[in-house]
Amino acid sequence: MRIIRYIEDSHVVLAAMTDDRTIYPLPFADLMDVVREAKKNQLSVFCYIQTIISGKQGVKKELAELHLLVPIVAPEVWASGVTYEKSRDARNYETSEKIDGQETCYDRVYHAERPEIFLKSTAARTVGPNDPVYLRSDSNWQIPEPELGLVITGEGEIVGYTIGNDMSCRDIEGENPLYLPQAKIWKHSCAIGPAIRLAETVEDPYNLQIICRIYRNDQLVVEESANTRQLKRRYDELVSFLLRDNKVFDGTVLLTGTCIVPPNQFTLEDGDRIEIEVPEIGVLSNPVKSPVKQTIANK
Repeated sequence: MRIIRYIEDSHVVLAAMTDDRTIYPLPFADLMDVVREAKKNQLSVFCYIQTIISGKQGVKKELAELHLLVPIVAPEVWASGVTYEKSRDARNYETSEKIDGQETCYDRVYHAERPEIFLKSTAARTVGPNDPVYLRSDSNWQIPEPELGLVITGEGEIVGYTIGNDMSCRDIEGENPLYLPQAKIWKHSCAIGPAIRLAETVEDPYNLQIICRIYRNDQLVVEESANTRQLKRRYDELVSFLLRDNKVFDGTVLLTGTCIVPPNQFTLEDGDRIEIEVPEIGVLSNPVKSPVKQTIANK
């Protein structure tokens, strides 16, 4: 079962989508409201939703016909770095600090007990499906980072999984790791969606395929895939470090790191389109916009 949010007649609708793709509106504004009510009724979220939609008629529309929003307005989006070997190798390639034959900071964090966790985005900076992600104006080497996202409560319970695009500037981080916030955080630099798959309906979260496709002028220019079984760390481990001496809000999303990195010579351009697919969740699609052209268009 998946949770979505969409606009209908100027109203935001929270809905459940069953595996036969039938969509049932829910009498709640937010998934976290559903989670809290399920706990009050001593039911799992899935079972509680089943009691709500039982005997009801679904919406007579296909998912593609809906104006989808972010599936949850996450107060914060956090991200994990260098959790896959591919990510470590990419960071080592781009850094100007690497010394042949010696460990870099990325080598060390890959093997360390403490993972790399950083604040990626806030609700105001995060976009949903089909909304544009922006390029940063002072970077010449930018890529999407397709990631599985954990939707968690303030206590760290994983209630669902979503797709995240952790837009990144390889040249800025490569120049100096201390520039990480600037390489990761700017307006529309994070996308999540199109749905949240309830955690209890996922058979094995360590066996999810992630596919990234990038189109330029309607032509496929990048297509790569990987699997969450390649993840070095466990989800509960990452969540536990996020919670250490930290205030975490209900509905926070924690991105678990990327296992897909486009070819080193590739950089995103204005007009590209990024698709990130996890079959159990859906396809997160976003056009790419230049901040300069976007500013002119808004005048």
